[in-house]
Amino acid sequence: MSVGHVAARRKWVQSSIVERSWSRGKGLCLLTANHFEKKLYASLRFLPQMQFMLLFSRQGKLRLQKWYVPLSDKEKKKVTRELVQMVLARKPKMCSFLEWRDLKIIYKRYASLYFCCAIEDQDNELITLEIIHRYVELLDKYFGSVCELDIIFNFEKAYFILDEFLLGGEAQETSKKNVLKAIEQADLLQEVHP
Repeated sequence: MSVGHVAARRKWVQSSIVERSWSRGKGLCLLTANHFEKKLYASLRFLPQMQFMLLFSRQGKLRLQKWYVPLSDKEKKKVTRELVQMVLARKPKMCSFLEWRDLKIIYKRYASLYFCCAIEDQDNELITLEIIHRYVELLDKYFGSVCELDIIFNFEKAYFILDEFLLGGEAQETSKKNVLKAIEQADLLQEVHP
């Protein structure tokens, strides 16, 4: 589902909400005027819309990049260079949130890797920090204590895990079990059809 479709669906759902409830295990449940059952819309307005995610080393080498907005290659390189320099210049005790252009930059360092995300100005920084942490947990579960070399030599798996977790810049699956199950199934499929 494209970002435009997600936005249109959100608008339609918001216009027809009759009742809202929060379920501990399920997240946000909405009762709409058009449907008489409760539906789960976890990403309705609570999960941020990411613009891009970058992983880079302490030396400034880009290890993974995922863009959720269309930019030219030249602009991507400029943005990447600017953000890597800005984040690496910050001291460890400084805040992990930056305002940059019309976006918020959220970053977190794990071992020798920096995980950096850009979100819209009105989105929640703490949820984005949790999304970064969940991605690191997924990488840890899959690789067994992930390190920079795992990302370098198994970048396709790192992208696959990210794609199972985020769709169009929004968290599509928050359950670690479900994401890891999908990855295991893909690995089995790859073993059967090499």
